Amino acid sequence: MRLLSITRLLLVAVVSAGASAAAPPADADPGRKPGTIVLVHGAFVDGSGWAGVHRILDRDGYKVVIVQNPTTSLADDVAATRRAIAAAEGSVVLVGHSYGGVVITEAGSDLKVSALVYVAAFAPDRGESVSTIVAAAPPGTPTLPILPPVDGLLLLDRAKFAAAFAADVAPEVARFMADSQQPWGAQALEGKVTAPAWRAKPSWYLIAKDDHMIPPPAQRIMAGRAGATVREVAASHAVYVSQPGAVAALIEEAAAKSTEGATR
Repeated sequence: MRLLSITRLLLVAVVSAGASAAAPPADADPGRKPGTIVLVHGAFVDGSGWAGVHRILDRDGYKVVIVQNPTTSLADDVAATRRAIAAAEGSVVLVGHSYGGVVITEAGSDLKVSALVYVAAFAPDRGESVSTIVAAAPPGTPTLPILPPVDGLLLLDRAKFAAAFAADVAPEVARFMADSQQPWGAQALEGKVTAPAWRAKPSWYLIAKDDHMIPPPAQRIMAGRAGATVREVAASHAVYVSQPGAVAALIEEAAAKSTEGATR
């Protein structure tokens, strides 16, 4: 009898363990899309500007991570982004705005990254930096209202911030962005890309047709060179703030296409 009771207990333990292994985690959400969207901000701002885009992606079932890169140097910002990629669930769609495009171009070679999305962003080739791209701008390109560096850090002229960066953003939001600028390290402008990820990964590019920071013709050249799927929208440089729906739609397109390609 005692042997029979022990046998029954062992059988119950084995069956229970098998059921526990087969059951999904308690916090699993069957409505969630696979993989993770990682958003990388650009110069003079922080990750809070992605709030509208995050809200849409989260509503649509995507896991989203926002990188708070220090914008002190390309190396520092790539390191912050790579940490986010390493901690992300599944494959990663890597998104960069403005200078964030330089960061994702360098960090996007990570094996977990399935696609790149550039939002009114720099998309440098090997050996290029923000400085080399700006230096190659054609004569007559408007000068950006960047103030002289202080302790190696740059800011935009607050009085000219809205017109240059956020012309189609609500005035009170543009003023807040101007007053809460994150200083951009002068070293970050000189950081050169060593292995552009867009040469090996599919990419998408949203061109802001009313951009006064990165001229739209330059955006088209970089997008074409990268072989990116291109969409255009009438918006300022802060398109991710003023038109989060258009930005989220392109990100979701990239996520769907990269997932589809991975399952073939």
